[in-house]
Amino acid sequence: MESRIHKEPKGWSIQLINAAVLGSPIAHSLSPLIHSLAYEQLGLAAQYDAIEVKAGALANFLSKTDKNCLSLTMPLKEEAMKVADVVSDVAARISCGNTLSLRDGKWNLTSTDVSGFDNALKMRGIEKVDSVLIIGAGATARAAIASVSAITTSVAVVSRNPEREVGINKACSISVSYLPWEPTDVLNDADLVINTTPGQAADYFLSGIDKPRGTLFEVLYHPWPTALSKAWSESKVQVIDGLDLLIHQAIAQVEIFSGVACDRELLYEKMRAAALTKLA
Repeated sequence: MESRIHKEPKGWSIQLINAAVLGSPIAHSLSPLIHSLAYEQLGLAAQYDAIEVKAGALANFLSKTDKNCLSLTMPLKEEAMKVADVVSDVAARISCGNTLSLRDGKWNLTSTDVSGFDNALKMRGIEKVDSVLIIGAGATARAAIASVSAITTSVAVVSRNPEREVGINKACSISVSYLPWEPTDVLNDADLVINTTPGQAADYFLSGIDKPRGTLFEVLYHPWPTALSKAWSESKVQVIDGLDLLIHQAIAQVEIFSGVACDRELLYEKMRAAALTKLA
C-alpha cells in the first residue's frame, strides 16, 4: 500500500539515498532517527548515518566519501560555501548551507533552515507580525531573519559582534535595527522573539523579561525547557521549541534527497513523536 506521506514526484531523484549528517560534536544528533523514519514511511531505500567531521575537514571528506546526500550542522555550514561546486541563491543570501547533494558529480549546496523557519511559524499560526526581535547574529540568525523579513516590517537584532551585521543585512530584505547585548524592553513588546544563541547564552536576558506578549521561538530543544522558555511560559504566551525547526528543515532535506514531495503535516507528527520519545 502506498504511504500517505508520499505525494507526487518532485523534480530529480536518486536510486539509493546514501546519506549522513556531518558535524562536531555529532553523536547527540536526532537527524539519523527522523530521516530514517521519513524514508521508511516513504518506502524508499536509504542509509543515513551520523559522522564526526571537524572544522576544516569538509573538503577532504567530500573528496573521499561514497555518500551522495549530506546534512550539515555546526561547524560546517559556513565552510560548505567554500567547497561546494554549486551554491543556491538561498545559501548565498544567508552565507551558509546545511544541505549537500551530489548531482552529476558535483556537490550542490543549499539551505533548508530558511524554509524550516517558514514552515514552523506557519504551522503555529504565525503568518504576519508587526515586530520581530532576534537574539544572536550567527548562521541561524541569518536564516531566521531571511524568513521573518518576509512577514514583518520591523526587525531588530541583539548582537555582541558588530562585524556580523554585514551578513545579517545581506540576509534580510528590510532594514535592520541593532541593539546592544543587554536586557531590553523590546523582549516584552515584540510580536515574535527568536533566540538563536547556543547553550545558556540567552540566560543573560532573563532579568529583562516582564510579561512578554509575543511568541518565543527558541531554537534549542535539549535540555528542555530552557530558562528563557520557562520565563515565557509563565506569561501564558506561545513558545515554539527547536524541534520544530529541526523537523521542518529535515522534511525539506528529505524532499531534496528523495525527489519526492511529502505530506508535511503527517510526517511532522511522526518525526516529532519519535524525537520526543528519544529525548525522554
